[in-house]
Amino acid sequence: MPHFTMEYSSNLDGVVDFAGLSRAVHATIMEIGLFELGAVRVRAVRCDAYAVADLLPENGFIDMSFRIGKGRSAEEKRRAGEAIFATVTRFLAPLFEAPHFALTLEIREIDPDLSWKKNAIHPRLRQKTG
Repeated sequence: MPHFTMEYSSNLDGVVDFAGLSRAVHATIMEIGLFELGAVRVRAVRCDAYAVADLLPENGFIDMSFRIGKGRSAEEKRRAGEAIFATVTRFLAPLFEAPHFALTLEIREIDPDLSWKKNAIHPRLRQKTG
């Protein structure tokens, strides 16, 4: 872990470079220094059906969820959240010029007793850095 997911309103297609934003978030997660490269996942999920605020068609959103494993202090989680939120806010600065965009981020800690993983990427990356 960590897994970073952005759910976004489909009216942001063609407005936001989600591939570029995903790479920017990935770089920030790695710069934080709390997570192993082989565990990082960043993805954007388009939402075709949504209703935002006063239902104006230009209203859009990105709802970000950062799921991480246990073991980080409250300060480390706060630092991670602030760094990621700052990166995304800078990347999306033009969207805040109009009163039709909402951005949210939540960090969720995964219960290790209720999480199963199998990752063939870790051994390859660990061998490279070994």
